[in-house]
Amino acid sequence: MEPKIKIRSITREKIEEDFLASIFGKFFIEVTSLAFFTMRFFKEVLKPPYEFNELLKQSFLIGYKSFPLVGITGFIIGLVFTIQTRPTLDKFGAVSMLPAMVAVSLIREIGPVITGLIFAGKVGSGIGAELSSMKVTEQIDAMQVSGTNPFKFLVVTRVLAATMMLPLLAVLADAVGLLGSFIGVNLRGSVSASFFFLQVFQSLTFSDLLPAIVKTFFFGFAIGLIGCYKGYCANTGTEGVGKAANSAVVFASLLVFLIDMIAVQITSLYQY
Repeated sequence: MEPKIKIRSITREKIEEDFLASIFGKFFIEVTSLAFFTMRFFKEVLKPPYEFNELLKQSFLIGYKSFPLVGITGFIIGLVFTIQTRPTLDKFGAVSMLPAMVAVSLIREIGPVITGLIFAGKVGSGIGAELSSMKVTEQIDAMQVSGTNPFKFLVVTRVLAATMMLPLLAVLADAVGLLGSFIGVNLRGSVSASFFFLQVFQSLTFSDLLPAIVKTFFFGFAIGLIGCYKGYCANTGTEGVGKAANSAVVFASLLVFLIDMIAVQITSLYQY
């Protein structure tokens, strides 16, 4: 007897189902959802009424409340970076170049990126957890029923606040980091404040400051948008709150590195 061979028919629905269940399918769905979410943000941000009071409140909570953490981090980064770099420059007899080298490295790259990562961990996770918990407890639905636009009130204000506050935090981190570097230089020597900061400002140019500040606006926008997206579109249930906060930090940190890589490439083309 010939064995019977069963041939399973592969339908279009089955192929689509397998594709959507795959990793690439989930990735493209996530990217598409984020793109529509971003388009909705730009649409809502231009339409009145404008939530100025909520924007000021979120700027205080997102920006002012992050000052201590960012300041302490910037101070430690400047101090440690100076202490670790000094022995290498000492081998080449270039210790006098230490303030200039630390200033350029801190202003161009270390300050904005470290501040962005700290901001993503603190603010991104906070926004994701807050909005996802509001969705789980149906507070967003209640706002919509009461006639309030929850997207404009919750999402637009937080994204704008994050976009405006991160550059200020980056400038604060740079300033405190230079102070930490000054203390680090004086741990094994004696350098006056006037001489130290004279070398710092002589080594910096406008092409160092402008790209570093501009890219922090994109850092803040990406972090605020990702945090709001993960929280606003979170799954129902208490488990969705933890997933929203965790994924907001991961994706926001990844975007910080991607934006920084693009900014460095653009800056290098502009300088050379």
